[in-house]
Amino acid sequence: MELACLDLEGVLIPEIWIAFAEETGIDELKATTRDIPDYDQLMQQRLRILDQHGLTLPQIQDTISRLTPLDGAVEFVDWLRERFQLIILSDTFYEFAQPLMRQLGFPTLLCHKLNVDEKGRIVGYTLRQRDPKRQSVRALQLLNYRVIAAGDSYNDTTMLTQAEAGILFHAPDNVIREFPQFPAVHTYEDLKKAFIAASNRDLSL
Repeated sequence: MELACLDLEGVLIPEIWIAFAEETGIDELKATTRDIPDYDQLMQQRLRILDQHGLTLPQIQDTISRLTPLDGAVEFVDWLRERFQLIILSDTFYEFAQPLMRQLGFPTLLCHKLNVDEKGRIVGYTLRQRDPKRQSVRALQLLNYRVIAAGDSYNDTTMLTQAEAGILFHAPDNVIREFPQFPAVHTYEDLKKAFIAASNRDLSL
């Protein structure tokens, strides 16, 4: 029994923080897990910038409302769901993801939660658990699933390592260089081929 686990931002949808940075003109908000491996360090940096500029969750959600999945992502998700049970493992937040998950047909999403005050200011965040992507894959393996995982950033690499097969998709050169043990592909057609190669089943359907 096989199960597919995918990262969300950079794999199926645009990077939300980059989109918000471009709308606000705040370049510091463009940093992602492709640049900073320590997630808490990255989030504390983001929260500090939001506070400095008086930016709120509704403003970020307004940006998100205008985003669409990456070209080819919806078709890839449809292809994958015909062949695997699919779970999205993301370090995004439920308060961000809903509009984009609707466009993807609501695959199962495991992510985190924001702490927001009565004025809409993001004052903190609650992780689902430590190292959540790896722990999720490990839990699925304990249920006797064989997991194939794909992601693009530093925070995906423990998930890829834990899975029976890990694939880098559209990853930056620094991540590909530091994790040469994972095949690296850059198009959905090649990602399909990588899933087919990693599977122990006939996926010709």
